[in-house]
Amino acid sequence: MSLQMHEHDGYSQLALDLLAKAKQSGATEADIIIAEGETFSVQVRLGTVDRLTKAREKHLGLRVFVGKRSASTATSDFSADSLSALAAETCTLAKAVVEDPVSGLPKADQMAAERTDLDLYDPTRLNTEQQIDLAKRVEAAAMSMDERVTNSEGGDFDSSAGRVVMANSHGFLGGYQSSSFSMSASPVATDPKTGAMQRDSWYDVQRKFSKLNSPEAVGLEAARRAVRKLGARKVATQRVPVVFDAEMAGSLMGNLCGAVSGYSLYKGVSFLAGQLGKSLAPDYVTVYDDGRIVGGLGSRPFDGEGLPTRKTTVVERGVLKSYLLDTYSGRKLGMPSTGNASRSVGENPSVGPTNFYLAPGTKTAQEIIATVKEGLYVTDLIGFGFNMVTGDYSRGASGFWIEGGELAYPVEEITIAGNFKEMFAGIEMVGSDIVFRGRITSPTVKIAEMMVAGS
Repeated sequence: MSLQMHEHDGYSQLALDLLAKAKQSGATEADIIIAEGETFSVQVRLGTVDRLTKAREKHLGLRVFVGKRSASTATSDFSADSLSALAAETCTLAKAVVEDPVSGLPKADQMAAERTDLDLYDPTRLNTEQQIDLAKRVEAAAMSMDERVTNSEGGDFDSSAGRVVMANSHGFLGGYQSSSFSMSASPVATDPKTGAMQRDSWYDVQRKFSKLNSPEAVGLEAARRAVRKLGARKVATQRVPVVFDAEMAGSLMGNLCGAVSGYSLYKGVSFLAGQLGKSLAPDYVTVYDDGRIVGGLGSRPFDGEGLPTRKTTVVERGVLKSYLLDTYSGRKLGMPSTGNASRSVGENPSVGPTNFYLAPGTKTAQEIIATVKEGLYVTDLIGFGFNMVTGDYSRGASGFWIEGGELAYPVEEITIAGNFKEMFAGIEMVGSDIVFRGRITSPTVKIAEMMVAGS
């Protein structure tokens, strides 16, 4: 089956030829992934170019199965002699590996078959000067916002474009193009009375250049976030409601994503093992993983094994409904793949999210804050204090103290702690302010109570 490929695509023929060579070398099954792309990255600091990189790369990854033994290799040399040697060497490696009873390609009838255009590619090409100018503008906007913004860790602009071609011995052949554009600013603000400094940053990332926020909007937001942290205090240790802003709530979704990954589950290192069908959160909490969002930063027509991506309901009205699986972890757990195979060239597939998000509610962030008599509004998290086996959660944090339903003053040098099961069960409100700036995202979330450790 041929999916979204051009008849004259040289990579398609190259992939088919290499599959034939792998079969001649003893492979019973094989798949190939070819990735080609160009990237540009510039950082400007205080108006001067600090770092500039530009690269164009192509790589090919071959995975072969000899019965129930497998091996993966990669190369950037696409010459016929090199690929013939690669096929032979990969099969030799596979024959030396221990058999794994659940290894092997997905079944042929599971492969993606329909042509799906998810609008992932923008042909816009910016020259070097244009991209440097955008980085300068985003930093200049941040520096001009307030006289207390006294320094900068840089303004950045990045762009990338590329394509993926994939083929396997079941007859699957598919490909797609994708692109991304991003910019950010990281200003430093200084308190004129005390000399204390605070830094913060803001960013935007899109598939399409035309959808990117203006450098001025991104820079001003970065500066606003830095200035509002000036005068931060400590607070006393206490148990209070905690509101995670949308960015920080996204990190909670990242923790959940790791806990529902098939590899964590079959290895027995997730607190959600054996929890399918059980209540995890209140009934206004629903979580999706949707690889079919048009223009989504995690969208793609097929996964790292050639299976069609889809919309998976992970949590439905508070109940854990699905894990995220590729073929291997699914077989280990006795379940079908959810189309979440993620893969780097030359590596075996693993499980990865597509667009993983908490479905938005109806309240604005301001309305949620207004419900808190006294508590914490988290805008930054530090460290990696999440134990996936037990669900225990402890992170350094900073943000704002809430008094009488309003942000009263900035706070820092605090730790928030709880258990993930209790935190999810204690979700009291879900905001309406969801914005997709990555593959994992969330609106604002209010949790009934957590331990906030301060002075």
